[in-house]
Amino acid sequence: MAIDASTPPQPYPPAARGADADVLHGVTVPDPYRGLEAEDDPATQAWSKAQRVLFDEHRTGWPARPAFADRLTRLLRAGSVGVPVWRGERVFQTRRTPDQEHAVLLTVDPGGAERTLVDPVALDPSGATTLDAWQPSKEGALLAYQVSEGGTEESVLRVLDVETGEVVDGPIDRARYSPVAWLPGGEAFYYVRRLPKGSVPADEDQFHRRVYLHRLGTDPADDVEIFGSGMEKTNYYGVSVSRDGRWLTVSAAQGTAPRNDVWIAGFGADADLAAPRLRPVVVGQDAKTSLHVGRDGRLYVWTDLGAPRGRLAVTDPATPEPEHWRDLLPEDPEAVLEDFALLDGAELDAPVLLASRTRHAISEVTAHSLATGEPLHTLELPGIGSAGGLSERPEGGHEAWFAYTDHTVPVRILHYDARSRTVSTWADAPGEIEVRAISAKQVTYRSKDGTEVRMVIVSPAGSADGGARAPRPAVLYGYGGFNIALTPAYSASILAWVEAGGVWAVANLRGGSEEGEAWHRAGMREHKQNVFDDFAAAAEYLVAEGWTTSDQLAIFGGSNGGLLVGAALTQRPELYRAVVCSAPLLDMVRYEKFGLGESWNDEYGTASDPVELGWLLGYSPYHHVRDGVEYPSVLFTVFDGDSRVDTLHARKMAAALQAATSGDPATRPVLLRAEANVGHGARAVSRTVDLSADQLGFVAAQLGLEVR
Repeated sequence: MAIDASTPPQPYPPAARGADADVLHGVTVPDPYRGLEAEDDPATQAWSKAQRVLFDEHRTGWPARPAFADRLTRLLRAGSVGVPVWRGERVFQTRRTPDQEHAVLLTVDPGGAERTLVDPVALDPSGATTLDAWQPSKEGALLAYQVSEGGTEESVLRVLDVETGEVVDGPIDRARYSPVAWLPGGEAFYYVRRLPKGSVPADEDQFHRRVYLHRLGTDPADDVEIFGSGMEKTNYYGVSVSRDGRWLTVSAAQGTAPRNDVWIAGFGADADLAAPRLRPVVVGQDAKTSLHVGRDGRLYVWTDLGAPRGRLAVTDPATPEPEHWRDLLPEDPEAVLEDFALLDGAELDAPVLLASRTRHAISEVTAHSLATGEPLHTLELPGIGSAGGLSERPEGGHEAWFAYTDHTVPVRILHYDARSRTVSTWADAPGEIEVRAISAKQVTYRSKDGTEVRMVIVSPAGSADGGARAPRPAVLYGYGGFNIALTPAYSASILAWVEAGGVWAVANLRGGSEEGEAWHRAGMREHKQNVFDDFAAAAEYLVAEGWTTSDQLAIFGGSNGGLLVGAALTQRPELYRAVVCSAPLLDMVRYEKFGLGESWNDEYGTASDPVELGWLLGYSPYHHVRDGVEYPSVLFTVFDGDSRVDTLHARKMAAALQAATSGDPATRPVLLRAEANVGHGARAVSRTVDLSADQLGFVAAQLGLEVR
């Protein structure tokens, strides 16, 4: 066939548009780009390769990218430091120095000598291996640690001897997201592991977890299953053992549902560790609960049962049921209870309870009487920021440690002394950096239904003052799901953008935990549209108040936040100029069929239910792409090692938008950036710089931000 030379070349790599459709509960749901679901299909691979070429061609035209890469590198040279975990006089801590790609796990011996225990780069010089979790034994002589490769988060568990650094047990595979609950003496621990392949349906390998007892030096195949049989396949389990070894607690939650069940078992002198007699504490209630047996023998119960912002109760572990609980810290009507620590050393006049809360997404830490819960004083923090990870000495004492960060302060570790009631810096991030002056302001705006929503606006110093302000290129970021709060934190991307003259706003949307569980539930399931309305109202506020204009406004989101910006760009395409959509969920009809999707159906709903299908179709971004609409420019970023959210969502959505948009592909492109050997979570610093520089460079080019 002759080619008509007058026909302009296709601006985007062509994707075959098929006639695939599902008929669900009598509703026909078209899926024209289902062919792109199969990543290994030759046609998909050819299309993906062409998308990489297209992305590379556009990236060469982003003049700000090199400057962003340089500044991001400098800002990330701050390094990082983790909250210390004590075992007697031995401390365990993570730290990343300015030139390291990953944080390493260190120990400081009782004599003061510091040694590296686990260095991901020493294990894998490519940087593709990550340290996912770790837990020292109760005496500190052994360390259980979990690493995974290529971003898959498929953790393999090993145990090393802390004194020698030698691996003495493992590997134990299928231990993704596993807690490790050591028994005293370090001869055994409880943990969580998935059933082996072949024993479950082929498409359910990511599910079917059980709680096991493992004895060191034995074959993991012989580990005794103690809990989980016959329960929901998507259950996640928690397990812990009290410091004295007398109490075992187990929790179970169906996927990411905002509720769990908890049990407790007591161990006497003749207890069978392989067959604990678990007693139900809270089962079948629509609430979250966690249990901790203190050194004083009391059972401490954190719960949102009857208290959406959380409360702390106490009881005797021998009578753990709710009717025996006594509130120690009642629910605060405006602040969410996040964490607590018990300081009960003999050197104190009276034991102290520390509590950390977030009040409208800003952290506060308070001291109380451990006996009565009466308030004593509020700890002085360095600024308006985020505090968390309260840590105490397991044998008791007068000290606590916790992390603090805000928009200009990298994570630092603070130390609290209950004797003097003082807070001091115990460890700063190891790198020295200079952060230019910025302004951070929390504002309140009203959403579509009148609900008040808070938002933090970060801008160049002086720009938040009174009087008329010149609109600037702005980024609006949100998440709005899974009870996750967006609180102030050091971010190289935010700082690099604001230092270049832009504005960055973070909206505390419904669906998060900023205002407690009721706030979460107001943005999930049938209420998910509230999240998108909150986000659009935030954009409208930024424009109305003169911070930016629609032609200067970009939106960022990843994972559930990728769903957020996907819905935003399809519902209000005229409101935004550019979109960065990372590791997103976008086909909400078929999301349960891939990755960990089936474990999220309590958050979103399921297409297997006719009513819930209606919720999902009401906003599913992929199903709301319309021909002939001038959509914003879009950059999708996905990661081939992502085992949570399948990359097919972005492929299908990119193809749909490229075919439908009336926008000029030269000035309003739809691009797909795919990255190999990295996943949904942790990554090497150089990988972070490369990704963030691409995202910021793209947005700067679209919004006209010049970086010098």
